[in-house]
Amino acid sequence: MDAEQARFNMVEQQIRPWEVLDPVVLDLLFTVRREEFVPAAYRSLAFGDFEIPIGEGESMWTPKLEARALQELALRRGDAVLEIGTGSGYLTALAASLAGHVTSVEIHAPFSRDAAERLRRAGIDNVELAVGDGSRGFGTGTYDAILLTGSTPILHDAFFRQLKPGGRLFAIVGDAPAMTAKLFRWSAPGACVATSLFETVVKPLVNAPEPARFAF
Repeated sequence: MDAEQARFNMVEQQIRPWEVLDPVVLDLLFTVRREEFVPAAYRSLAFGDFEIPIGEGESMWTPKLEARALQELALRRGDAVLEIGTGSGYLTALAASLAGHVTSVEIHAPFSRDAAERLRRAGIDNVELAVGDGSRGFGTGTYDAILLTGSTPILHDAFFRQLKPGGRLFAIVGDAPAMTAKLFRWSAPGACVATSLFETVVKPLVNAPEPARFAF
């Protein structure tokens, strides 16, 4: 595999057509090597337009979804970021390359351990990895940006409380087959403005909160 040609094709044929035009994000996709975060058995497929299995029934997002989420969050140097769902660590690495510090929470301990090694090899050291359930927020810290890497039928209020003034939150909300990627922006204490971005379907977070269901 010619990795550099495949990376170029990924950006030009998958990511740009998906309205990812921020030059900072596009340049980063050439710097952080996606193939280094893909399980060895799938490395030759690292640049394909599909989800890549990473175990435990979980998958990496498609490259275009990763890039679009990153663009929407508009991370800046100095931002504190909370990521729910470390997975392979690739999106963690992208966020950490733009922000000041990333706290990434993963419910599967082996994922967190493997991601730590991948991040170390990539020379990324502004990340704190934690093992735990982040489906309803995590800890007591506040953040400039929050990213959920699994969908959630409803978004728990705890995430809004963890946003700093001016903060942004990217989440995919709803049930299959009707999920919507949304960007929430802090507008006032306890209030956010939501923008619907696009429809997609990704696997829910483990233990994601469910709305009350009517029983007949």
